[in-house]
Amino acid sequence: MALAMAPFAAGALGLDRSGQPVTLLFEEGNYAELSFGRIFPSIDGRDIALLGEQTSGSVAENFSRVDFGLKYQFTDRISGSLSFDQPYGLNIRYPDSVPGGDGSLALGGTEAIVDSRAIEALARYEFNDAFSIHGGLRYQEIQADVRLSGAAPGPLSGYRSAFEADGDLGYVIGAAYERPEIALRLAVTYISGTTHDLPTRETLNGIGVGDLPAAALGLPVNPFSTNSDTRIETPEAVNVAFQTGIAADTLLFGSVRYAWYDDTRVSPVFYDTIQDGARNGDSLTTIEDGYAVNIGLGRQLTDRLSGSVAIGYEDHSGDVVSPLAPTDGTKSLALGLRYETTTRFSISGGIRYDRLGDADIGPREQKVADFDDNDAVSLGLSVGYRF
Repeated sequence: MALAMAPFAAGALGLDRSGQPVTLLFEEGNYAELSFGRIFPSIDGRDIALLGEQTSGSVAENFSRVDFGLKYQFTDRISGSLSFDQPYGLNIRYPDSVPGGDGSLALGGTEAIVDSRAIEALARYEFNDAFSIHGGLRYQEIQADVRLSGAAPGPLSGYRSAFEADGDLGYVIGAAYERPEIALRLAVTYISGTTHDLPTRETLNGIGVGDLPAAALGLPVNPFSTNSDTRIETPEAVNVAFQTGIAADTLLFGSVRYAWYDDTRVSPVFYDTIQDGARNGDSLTTIEDGYAVNIGLGRQLTDRLSGSVAIGYEDHSGDVVSPLAPTDGTKSLALGLRYETTTRFSISGGIRYDRLGDADIGPREQKVADFDDNDAVSLGLSVGYRF
């Protein structure tokens, strides 16, 4: 059966936005797909450490996604795919405090924007009907812009790091076991991390850090340069995807993703050094390793229409988390439909609701705000063509 589309992740594990799936490789025959998504997060909280409670206002902006994939069957046993996605992202801004209204005193004006783009070329070889291997290369670009503001950053309020784009080549490798007669498939895929040296411009209240008076830093001379490179490593990850028929026209499916985010440190030279006088790897944001699990049922409703329902869970650390990523885990419910308009064309769509985990927020693991009762809604639409 053709499985109905699960909508885009709403702000998934760490900075994940796509989950980096390889399901395109397992489509039958030659296939092309174009997907669109729109995500509507609602994230706010309260300052707790400064001048009593103050509501933060909404800190997350709506965002869109566009993905494209092409799969081609070269021979009975060899196939390949080419795809474009936006694997990581972030769009957070704390409103400035206004008298009698929303806005964070602790973090107002703090902002983080992360954009990414990736092109992936994969190949799959089927030894027989049961076993196959897959792998290939993934080129990925990252860029970002981070601003710190409000009372919580202390003397670094007004700090900004502007990171220009840099690309790197990673790889993907995996294997799958299938039993087509019962629609069973178990696929395990490893996605390597990538390393990016981002050209970085650091400023404080609009002044390049290299131009700051040495006396303002408590130093005899200013040793800093306004421009430098910041090395960032994106996480390596393992995806496990499973499906099996459990009754006529009914499919059980699920996935597990584990990502190693501990090595994803963002430590520009000035920011890192000014924290405690030495370069100790102090990071603008800290994200823990974690996992995400999804499980669901798909059902062929008519000859042309199929539907799916899935629930998801993402790891909740319970730690004080960075203001630049102000959620901690999620629970989700997704509904999808797929309609085969002809033997060649299909259209899929769905909606996903995420209940975002409550989080304690603060820079350098010092709690300054509570964020709870937050959620997000994702809408997805995909058009497929077989040729």
